[in-house]
Amino acid sequence: MSDDERDEKELDLTSPDVVTKYKSAAEIANKALQLVISECKPKVKIVDICEKGDSFIREQTGNMYKNVKKKIERGVAFPTCISVNNTVCHFSPLASDETVLEEGDILKIDLACHIDGFIAAVAHTHVLQEGPVTGRAADVIAAANTAAEVALRLVRPGKKNQDVTDAIQKVAAAYDCRIVEGVLSHQMKQFVIDANKVVLNVSNPDTRVDDAEFEENEVYAIDIVASTGEGKPKLLDEKQTTIYKRAVDRSYNLKMKASRFIYSEISQNFPIMPFSARALEEKRARLGLVECMNHELLQPYPVLHEKSGDYVAHIKFTVLLMPNGSDRITSHSLQEIQPTKTVDDPEIKAWLALGVKTKKKGGGKKKKGKKVTEGEAEADPMDTTNGAGAATQEQN
Repeated sequence: MSDDERDEKELDLTSPDVVTKYKSAAEIANKALQLVISECKPKVKIVDICEKGDSFIREQTGNMYKNVKKKIERGVAFPTCISVNNTVCHFSPLASDETVLEEGDILKIDLACHIDGFIAAVAHTHVLQEGPVTGRAADVIAAANTAAEVALRLVRPGKKNQDVTDAIQKVAAAYDCRIVEGVLSHQMKQFVIDANKVVLNVSNPDTRVDDAEFEENEVYAIDIVASTGEGKPKLLDEKQTTIYKRAVDRSYNLKMKASRFIYSEISQNFPIMPFSARALEEKRARLGLVECMNHELLQPYPVLHEKSGDYVAHIKFTVLLMPNGSDRITSHSLQEIQPTKTVDDPEIKAWLALGVKTKKKGGGKKKKGKKVTEGEAEADPMDTTNGAGAATQEQN
């Protein structure tokens, strides 16, 4: 086997080193999420909290692999976003933005970390209040969380992406909510946050994806957004867009000096991963990004909105499809929720009762303690008695 072939082989989960890097990135992402939640208080500026999340990831990843011969890239894989109430996603404002949090806000916190290009992504919904979350806000959180739990059990080798699409829409309907259109769950690979295999969250004649079957040793970011509204978010203000990713297959000779300066900075500091314009010099960025966008050198992550008054919830986690079952490596437990709906559908209950981890075929070493039979969950199946609210796994 040549060195190139050996390097290629070591890029998936068959390599213990790769698994370690994913889990190290996940540990940092989980801690960053915990930090961001703890900083979310009324009258605090959103940009300040986003910056703390990004700084924590940069600091923690910077402490790893410092003494290795080969330089290992590491850091923020997706900038910290805090999208409030009917804002669906990608709100990560510039330093000059004065937007603050308010009591009762529903916050969607989204971030990702990578070590050597192996990405751990996570998103969580948190309501800024004391005591249990009730009413429609609780319904939409339960809808997103339960759909994510079902997806965890259906994203497994041998299953198809369409199986997941149909299931999560059925779950949302059980809570009288909708899965938001345009959100995709992506396979992830080294340095690739959105690989070719995807799960379309909502079947739509305008959006088609290739049929795909999940395979062992793949990694996915399961990304679920639910809404009490129509689930058809809109771009209200292009100026709110601050997150971009370099389009590596595009090239163009930029005319403006500011554009060339900014694009050079982006290429040097953010060659592959999404980044926030907050990391660029703001005045130059404002000028330069426009020309870069006009010639499709950058892919934008627009800030989308449901209608005012609608509630939106977001749950995302990273899952490794290991030989012994699915290993969810990023998550955060929900605060107490009391949804108005309960899951009575037998098919949904059957999905939630599926095991996540299975005993490896061929009878490996038995673990001490409780026996695990073939196909049985190592972790308890999800409890649906309280509308699937508090059953999310604790952080790993």
